[in-house]
Amino acid sequence: MKIASKVYTALVFIFLFAPIVILLVFSFNEGRSLAVFSGFSLKWYRELFRDEATLTSVRNTLLLAVSAMVISTVIGVAASVGIERLRAKWLKTAINTVTDIPMTNPDIITGISLMLMFVFAGRLFGLANSLSFWTMLVAHVTFCLPYVILQVLPKLRQLDPALPEAAMDLGCTPWEAFFKVTIPEIMPGIVTGAIMAFTMSLDDFVISYFTSGAGFQTLPIRIYNMTKKTVTPKMYALATIIFFVILALLLISNLTDDDAMAKRREKKRLKGKS
Repeated sequence: MKIASKVYTALVFIFLFAPIVILLVFSFNEGRSLAVFSGFSLKWYRELFRDEATLTSVRNTLLLAVSAMVISTVIGVAASVGIERLRAKWLKTAINTVTDIPMTNPDIITGISLMLMFVFAGRLFGLANSLSFWTMLVAHVTFCLPYVILQVLPKLRQLDPALPEAAMDLGCTPWEAFFKVTIPEIMPGIVTGAIMAFTMSLDDFVISYFTSGAGFQTLPIRIYNMTKKTVTPKMYALATIIFFVILALLLISNLTDDDAMAKRREKKRLKGKS
């Protein structure tokens, strides 16, 4: 059974990561083929950095992802604190259910419904263009927000309520206690939620496709438009760069969580000794 489980696990990992490994390897291929590796070259990376349209779409994508991450993180932390302080269980359950809808709802339904809302609002206010960068930003904040709340709420539940109360007893105002005690304690959840919001926004295609305006194109939309003709190997180079950036963010998130866990264990050990 142990051998079978190991073989099964190995097959799953091969199935998941083999396409990524092939993409990484062939991003350094001198030729255009995905079947024959004709020699190591940085040709497609050079071609990538000469492609103004692709670089513009990358810049647009990063601008949108960072903006959505910051806004959804700030709103998500505030919403998490509000949800945690609710007394009525039925109300807390109802809000948690509503919060989970953007995560469980199919992207195409979310994208179409947001597009219809933006078009309706645009016509209501007499706008010439109903869809723009701002509509995409609102849409991205909408589906990123639940991921931030999902990461921050458990950290708030683990927080000892006596800590902010002790800070206020020592002279801190409620705001000072929140920023000096609560925020540092829940920081691993905030960092993880922010990274998830960034990656979800960076990765999104369906919702962006329905809510984007004519003058703003993100990278997933550009790649989709390229598939109608052909995807050049410089996209493999770009995908390789993005892969390692996301990998670095995940390592930072995991290291932050490990450090927080170690600090909590040390605090419990010191309390046990005292």
